[in-house]
Amino acid sequence: MNNSCFYCEKDERLDNLMMKISELQTSILYLNKDQTHSGRSILALQSHKRELFELSNDERQFFMEDLSKAAKALQETFAPQKINYAIYGDVVSHLHVHLVPKYEQGPDWGGAFVHDPPVTKALTEQEYKQLTDEIQQHLKLEEVKK
Repeated sequence: MNNSCFYCEKDERLDNLMMKISELQTSILYLNKDQTHSGRSILALQSHKRELFELSNDERQFFMEDLSKAAKALQETFAPQKINYAIYGDVVSHLHVHLVPKYEQGPDWGGAFVHDPPVTKALTEQEYKQLTDEIQQHLKLEEVKK
C-alpha cells in the first residue's frame, strides 16, 4: 500500500472526487462526482500497481472482465452512444481506468473528454445514490446471467 495514494488510503481525497459503487473481482468501481458526462466512472485496481504489465495474467484477465462488466452496467444504465476508456496515471500512479459515457449531443462528442472541465456538474446526494443503486442493479443482473 502507498500512503500517498488515495485509492489505497480511501480517505477524504477519494470521497471528495467519487462515490463507491461496487467491489468487483480485482477492482472497485466508483462514480465520479463530476457528472458533466452522465455516468462518468472510475475502475480502480484493488491492489496498488502502476502499470498493466505489473499484473499477473490472471489479475489482468480479471481486471479486464471487471472493466467489461462495469462498462456494460454503465451502458444499460445511461444508454450512451459510446463509452470512452482512458488510462493515465502520471498524477495518480495507481492503476485505474476512466469510463466516460459519451452522447452525440453532449460535451466532447467526437474528441477526447476534458478531464477537468472548467465548469463541472454536481448532483444532489439523493441523485448520486439513485445512480449508484441503478448501476449496482445492472452489475447484479450481469452476475445472475453467468
